[in-house]
Amino acid sequence: MATSELNAAQALLAWYEAMGVDEAIGEVPLDCFATPALEPAAPEAPSPPKSVAKPPRQSIVAARPAASDSLPDRSAISQALSLAELEAMVAAFEGCALKRTAKSLCFARGNQEARIMLIGEAPGRDEDLQGKPFVGRAGQLLDRMLASIGLAEEHVYITNTIYWRPPGNRTPTPQEVEACAPFLARQIELLSPDILVLLGGAAAKSILGTSEGIMRLRGKWLTYQCAGSSIATLATLHPAYLLRKPEDKRYAWRDLLMVKEALEPK
Repeated sequence: MATSELNAAQALLAWYEAMGVDEAIGEVPLDCFATPALEPAAPEAPSPPKSVAKPPRQSIVAARPAASDSLPDRSAISQALSLAELEAMVAAFEGCALKRTAKSLCFARGNQEARIMLIGEAPGRDEDLQGKPFVGRAGQLLDRMLASIGLAEEHVYITNTIYWRPPGNRTPTPQEVEACAPFLARQIELLSPDILVLLGGAAAKSILGTSEGIMRLRGKWLTYQCAGSSIATLATLHPAYLLRKPEDKRYAWRDLLMVKEALEPK
């Protein structure tokens, strides 16, 4: 095989993997462009005698497909007394269809006693492979952003609004976000951070229950109600967005300075 053909084949396989096609169906490759061989026509069956009555037609009732997403039991979730116990509940949950297409559960990474909790939208390919949120290119940029204000992984706790990668990195559906929302609410409650940082418009809209865009939400302190108390909340631009539009990093830098100031002793 020529080098150019080999490179093209490798690029195609990489694209298939990024789109979520990671399993072969058959053992023998198929040529989709081959002309199918004509099968010999089956001999016609003799006509039944006119005196033979046809059997009565039987009605066939199709089984109704089961719902792909179902809401978890909030009362059971509220009984989780630790983040490890909550993670086990999420791992056992079968109500989100994304679990059946993802490789790994991406629950969280960071310090379970951190003062800062960061929430993004959904795991991507690298996160699905490693089982941790924000470990790909966007996660590496996030780590550098945090380091710019003196924070490392041991100072923060990072998760997403959903815990499994959507196929092909598509946008999560409202049903998928809703299925994970009770777990995330309990996750925030158990961590009880001083500051909540929402990465991107999708996370901000989901957590805050608003329809405003990220540019209108960012740059100001908001509040998230949790177990009868208010958590200082800041929405900012998602690192994946900043990779596409690096000129907007100046806005994220201003938001980071707000976080740094809030962490300084009064």
